[in-house]
Amino acid sequence: MKKSIILFVLLFVSAITFADKPKTETVKIKTSAICEQCKETIEKKLAFTKGVMESNVDLDSKDKVTTVIFNPKKTSVEKIKKAISAVGYDADELVADPVGYEKLPGCCKKGGMRE
Repeated sequence: MKKSIILFVLLFVSAITFADKPKTETVKIKTSAICEQCKETIEKKLAFTKGVMESNVDLDSKDKVTTVIFNPKKTSVEKIKKAISAVGYDADELVADPVGYEKLPGCCKKGGMRE
């Protein structure tokens, strides 16, 4: 009897634990990032974007790809691209928002010098 109760409690606890974990998706977005400051700006913006769990801008890749892990119940690929665009960077086919782009330092603008 005692073993049955313990087994039931363990199964119940493990079911609750696994049910609470949100499903995630990963997307790779080509950006117009150039330097470490660009990387920091994009990653900081995404850190405060609802549903984004993790992001990484790979400056060593040819296309300056930003990899984003997110909860699809809280955000979408389109919203993530808009967040990147809002701070002044292209995000795949979405062109950088002009207001965000104007706020970027010279080194982060297209044709700017690399650090």
